[in-house]
Amino acid sequence: MTNTNSLSQSHKILFLNTLAFTVCFACWTLNGVLVTFLVDNGIFNWSVVQVGWLLGIPILTGSVMRLPIGILTDKFGGKYVFSLLLLTCSIPLFLLPFANSFLLFAVLSFFFGMVGTSFAVGIGYTSIWYPKEWQGRALGIFGMGNAGAAITTFIAPSLLNHFSLENPQNGWKILPVIYGVSLVVIGVAFLLFAKNKKIENNTKSISERLGSLKSARVWRFGAYYFLVFGCFVAYSQWLLPNFMNVYQTSLVMGGLFATMFSLPSGVIRAFGGYLSDKYGARKVMYWVLISSVVLSALLMIPKMEIKTTGPGVMATKKGIITSVSKENIKIGDTDFAVAQKKYAKSNNNIFPVKSSWQEVIVTENQIVKKKELLAKGVTLIKFDANMWVFLVLVVLIGISWGIGKAAVYKHIPEYFPNEIGVVGGMVGMIGGLGGFFGPIIFGYLLTATGIWSSSWIFILAFSVICLVWMHYTITKIRNEKQPVLSKVIDRK
Repeated sequence: MTNTNSLSQSHKILFLNTLAFTVCFACWTLNGVLVTFLVDNGIFNWSVVQVGWLLGIPILTGSVMRLPIGILTDKFGGKYVFSLLLLTCSIPLFLLPFANSFLLFAVLSFFFGMVGTSFAVGIGYTSIWYPKEWQGRALGIFGMGNAGAAITTFIAPSLLNHFSLENPQNGWKILPVIYGVSLVVIGVAFLLFAKNKKIENNTKSISERLGSLKSARVWRFGAYYFLVFGCFVAYSQWLLPNFMNVYQTSLVMGGLFATMFSLPSGVIRAFGGYLSDKYGARKVMYWVLISSVVLSALLMIPKMEIKTTGPGVMATKKGIITSVSKENIKIGDTDFAVAQKKYAKSNNNIFPVKSSWQEVIVTENQIVKKKELLAKGVTLIKFDANMWVFLVLVVLIGISWGIGKAAVYKHIPEYFPNEIGVVGGMVGMIGGLGGFFGPIIFGYLLTATGIWSSSWIFILAFSVICLVWMHYTITKIRNEKQPVLSKVIDRK
């Protein structure tokens, strides 16, 4: 009976944690929609650089501050840290409608970006309520709060349009107030219904807590999370302009496609936790990293046309050209047919399409020698990077990363049971920095190459690095320790 009551209490905390994290994640990604709306409608005349900063500042704050918030969670417990975070972050959202300059908007964005640290609180607060055999599932369910990003990208544009019908200049101000109210409601609910719990007999000093960060394992987990979470956040913002530029979709359709990437990735995280519990986090990470390599390799192939030299027409004898047309060349009484250009009927083929033709390069009455070129060959290979195939691959890699997010955090309570908040905060910080630096890296690659799919080259390279690093580490442990260790490597 005690175990049943205990599990019931754990589930209640998990529900509150997941709900709070979902709302926090929606608030964390608010600027991605709000700032774009304000600039597109001429309410603020911010430059491209200023817009970039306003998009990145909340992501940066919520990433960098995860480590200290994780330490506070270990020390004081999740109930009070989470409640304080929710209530405090509502204040800058309530003040956002009064922002009338870039500087003030940036400062308020910095402070409400703290909601991104909710992940570090929730990881520590959730894991402490569950036994080892439940850790993966519980943390996976909590991580479903990532779907908050999809809520914002899907609902916020419609709300902004609705609020602006009667008041085009000030209607947008209602949205941050709604977000602020939601934080207050959840914060009060936390204070009323949550029960505090923290790691028992944990009298370590801050320097002792931070000592675990010297472990190479922490940084390896951080690298995994940079990929599966940081790049997920980056692409949540990057896919919209990608679809609009490459496939000329509308803003609404591009937003819908971006939601199709972010929503399943967040929801599938619970399934990733289940898989990690059943098969082990290491095995799941192998699946995730291998699939990331394969899918990114397919996604990196750009929409392109390759024009090269094809088979031409050569004279089989010497003589004088007696007539020339687009379809035929005549030397004396001998005719030489010239292949004509044929246009593909569809512009959205799944596989590359090849077409070849010939272009006349000689003139009438010209003397030619045997084997001299009469018409040069041209071959055009066209790859449309079919939009629907691209979308399916994007959704699949998003699902793979969603499973990987749960697998990464399955490792932490097993290897660092007394420093979950610190290590979870550090890993979360590294992952969050991926969300900040990802679009910057993608932008530089796009500028350097002029190819939108160049961002997937980065993903491919980073996926390979993570896979090789993990495999090297596992192999090294097997060689240095006993062979039996490979069978229990997922258990401490």
